[in-house]
Amino acid sequence: MGTGLAWECEIDGCGEIFADIESAVTHQATAHAHLECEICDALVPDGYLAIRHTFTEHSRAEYVRAYGANSADVREREELLEAVADVADPESLGSEVET
Repeated sequence: MGTGLAWECEIDGCGEIFADIESAVTHQATAHAHLECEICDALVPDGYLAIRHTFTEHSRAEYVRAYGANSADVREREELLEAVADVADPESLGSEVET
């Protein structure tokens, strides 16, 4: 998640720091495994792109059911999506990464 002006990769405790969200998302999509969406079985990069996929392609209720999530989990992911949208165009993120 964003830490001031830097973005930290939190996948599996990676901890790598990036100066911008674009670099962080590219790292997540290329350095970490892709995951199968529990709702539609699509293969998506872990991290931000997986969250964006889930929250743009599926309902919050589907997410809660498929991942055993609660309202705090939903809020945390929605806050991340908002934080990213504040500094970058979400639709352009990951566009250069093949999924």
